[in-house]
Amino acid sequence: MPVEHTDKRYEEDLKKLREDILYMGGLVEDQIQKAVNSLVQRDSRLAETIIERDHEVNLHQPAGKDLRFITTALKITTDLERIGDMAVNVCERALELNREPQLKPYIDIPRMAQIAQRMIHESLDAFVREDTDLALKVCKDDQEVDDLNSQIFREVISFMVADPHTINRAVKITSISKYLERIADHATNIGEMVVFMVKGKSIRHLKEIPPSI
Repeated sequence: MPVEHTDKRYEEDLKKLREDILYMGGLVEDQIQKAVNSLVQRDSRLAETIIERDHEVNLHQPAGKDLRFITTALKITTDLERIGDMAVNVCERALELNREPQLKPYIDIPRMAQIAQRMIHESLDAFVREDTDLALKVCKDDQEVDDLNSQIFREVISFMVADPHTINRAVKITSISKYLERIADHATNIGEMVVFMVKGKSIRHLKEIPPSI
């Protein structure tokens, strides 16, 4: 698809979005004025009319969804930037660890990275496809990364207790594990935002992720 055509469509979509928002704004401004008038003038019929007209605003809900799409896209770019920062941090610790004897075989850290990468990929797929089931799966998968992070922490603690000379390397390994956990958290954030974008429902503070929504 030519860039000019894409840019033109993008500008048209933004223009329509702006027009829809302004139209909705005009409707609610009118509703507020008349609602107060119905109170001041004790005009119950006017109040009933405003209640009946509420669907006119609701009919323009796609503009609200479009707006959620745009704000979600902007937030996702921030999460992706943070993920990039975490990857840099992992590299910095890797450079330091590579100068010293290896403390232990890296088994769980690659597993964490693999899961986190999959979560990122699936969260973005969910965003593009507006797939809330896939987004919820990403959110549930975060627990697996958390569990691996805890397991790595327990293992390196045992190394530090057994030999204080391993403390420096052990701390760096836990740092890498924590970075990967945070990467998974950012993927989870994207999953949660996708659910909100599509359904308008927040699952951020739920103790248990539902299978569907």
